[in-house]
Amino acid sequence: MEISLRPVHDSDLPVFYRQVNDPEALRMAAFTPDDPADRDRFDAHWAQVRASPDIVARTVLGDGDVVGHAAVYGEPGEREVTYWVDRAYWGRGVATAALRALLAEVTERPLYARVAADNAGSLRVLRRCGFEVSARTAAYAPARDAQIDELVLTLGG
Repeated sequence: MEISLRPVHDSDLPVFYRQVNDPEALRMAAFTPDDPADRDRFDAHWAQVRASPDIVARTVLGDGDVVGHAAVYGEPGEREVTYWVDRAYWGRGVATAALRALLAEVTERPLYARVAADNAGSLRVLRRCGFEVSARTAAYAPARDAQIDELVLTLGG
């Protein structure tokens, strides 16, 4: 499968909305909006993301089809990566290829990532892309309605 990134289009948003409302994906991601089904809040979030000059947001394409999104956001020196890949594509190298492409585009370092400590798939993606665990914390995970362990990872420069 050929993985590529492009700027986010209006037509991508319904696909993103469906993806972030997959119950299994929500549980795995853990750190999600309080109510991912709130379409108005979802639309407002993406309007803000797309309007910000400080956020690099990309649609992930697999053989030309929208399969997820990836972004870098935050203040200089504290910038984080985030990504979401449709569950149908998990375990196929899509997230790793997408994150590598994003890291080639956004060359500033350090970059950070946060992941639920039990999210082995995402942790594997981040490590394959050069991130190393730099801290362990506990944080509230809305998708699980519980405090869980979270790993902070760093990609140095």
